[in-house]
Amino acid sequence: GRRLAEATGGEVIVENGGDCFIRCFEECVVTIWAGASPLSGRVGVRLAAAPEGLGVCTSSGTLGHSTSLGRADAVTVIAQDAALADAWATSIGNRVASARDIPKALATMEEASGIVGGVVVVGKRMGAWGRLELVPLKTPRPS
Repeated sequence: GRRLAEATGGEVIVENGGDCFIRCFEECVVTIWAGASPLSGRVGVRLAAAPEGLGVCTSSGTLGHSTSLGRADAVTVIAQDAALADAWATSIGNRVASARDIPKALATMEEASGIVGGVVVVGKRMGAWGRLELVPLKTPRPS
């Protein structure tokens, strides 16, 4: 992502299965997709302009083909580095067995170095931590 940004001088979004590098010159909103959760597609995170780029990565124990030891519908981590965001989303996601684990997951984000913020979704429960703004969305659910 950073090499594309250097080469083009423009905005860049590189997405790979829920893991994103985002370089934007204006604020933007990313949608939290959490599979069968009723919150899926209904919550977004407003990102401030990020001319240096940000990593926004999501891990899920209920959606997708990747192996997860947890049961979170979505653990989204925002960090200055995409690899760091991916590593923390995976690590924290592996520790979430139920909605009761949301406070512990958020405490881990707070203690971790390099995380700007994050969101954890388990069923109809959600928690968020950090320098982020949650945005309600009216995204239609696919049938």
